Amino acid sequence: MQEEKDNSRRDFIKKAGLGTVSLALGMSAKSYANILGANERVRIAAIGVNGRGNGMAKNFAKQANCEVTYICDVDSNAMAKTIAGVTEVSKKKPKGVKDFRTALDDKSLDGVYMATPDHWHAPGAIMACQAGKHVYVEKPCSHNPYEGELLIEAARKYNRVVQMGNQRRSWPKIQECVKELQSGVIGRAYFAKGWYTNNRKPIGVGKPAAVPASLDYELWQGPAPRRPYQDNIIHYNWHWFWNWGTGEALNNGTHEIDVMRWGLGVDYPTRVTSAGGRYAYQDDWETPDTQIITMDFPGRISIEWEGRSCNNFPIQGSGRGAIFYGDKGTIVTTGDNGYTVYDLANKVVKEVQDEVKTNTIDPAGPGDRLDAFHISNFLECVKSGKRPNGDIEIGHKSVLLCQLGNIAQRTGRVLNCDQKNGHILNDKEAMELWRREYEKGWDITV
Repeated sequence: MQEEKDNSRRDFIKKAGLGTVSLALGMSAKSYANILGANERVRIAAIGVNGRGNGMAKNFAKQANCEVTYICDVDSNAMAKTIAGVTEVSKKKPKGVKDFRTALDDKSLDGVYMATPDHWHAPGAIMACQAGKHVYVEKPCSHNPYEGELLIEAARKYNRVVQMGNQRRSWPKIQECVKELQSGVIGRAYFAKGWYTNNRKPIGVGKPAAVPASLDYELWQGPAPRRPYQDNIIHYNWHWFWNWGTGEALNNGTHEIDVMRWGLGVDYPTRVTSAGGRYAYQDDWETPDTQIITMDFPGRISIEWEGRSCNNFPIQGSGRGAIFYGDKGTIVTTGDNGYTVYDLANKVVKEVQDEVKTNTIDPAGPGDRLDAFHISNFLECVKSGKRPNGDIEIGHKSVLLCQLGNIAQRTGRVLNCDQKNGHILNDKEAMELWRREYEKGWDITV
């Protein structure tokens, strides 16, 4: 695909400069912050900082060409913690704002980093585009396919750089892996299997409770239809409720599915199926904790993703990864910035590994060093106006595969899809899940 060809490792190195090359070769944690020059700083607002957003806000602040000027969160405790962390890193205190829309009114603000719950991702990113801001939005870029399409429309209409947090698109050795795949190192690659495993505990049955004084629950819900507050939703378990979250397939499967789609050079599927459910426990958890999604594509190509939220028995010794199968061999990548090539006799032909190992299933992310590749690419594209490695159109196509898997799961049916846009064919009930209902007054427009 042309979009992937445009993001080759060689192009990435040219865009990011010699600093990123040094990082790829093992730059120390202390010096990685100086990836780019500090001639012009990109002013960023970090939105949603209780979890991953906290670490990423500090990572943005470490970049020499970036200034984090706002920290925005509906929880005053989370906001205060991240303000303190960013101040320590940058020696300059950012402003704290509960409602990020206030920050969007600041004409000196260049962009936003959005790590809110999933139901806020696309609405917030679209608002930012409309306010003239560039956007780095965490995966998944949308709660439902309709929102993803609107976000692409907004990025193009307002001519904004919009990058999704599919950070493996910027990891040098994964870029090299994909380049080798597409050059035929294992012949014709025709099947890829990805996985994610964890050992998540039950969330119990929620009880009605008073909203914590530090939390604006009304604003937290935002565009989502209103649900009463209960004690097992915030701050993380919302992932497992359809009203706000998207399940493990989008929470983590997005990463491997994006790499597999990229490596195989495919866009929209012809058929999608899903099997699984909430198997491990009986509680309020609504999305699957065990799920296998299969996707067929033109050209005799298939992808399978396996998610096990509550049993972390590893595959290939890792809690996550992807395997590509070809008619001349196999490539394995296990969540790190590296890969191994095997021949048809299962003999190692080539092994490429990063000298720094990461916790591949840490909910906070793979670590500052690897995240910095994607951050620096975004910041450089804000300056240059070029499309980033994880451009929103690329991100949407990968997220859509996960969303189709969830729609197949929820309807219990095989989905046949339109090759032009991934829309579901001849199934009105399934297409009803293409978009969601919004709280009155919160409908999205571009």
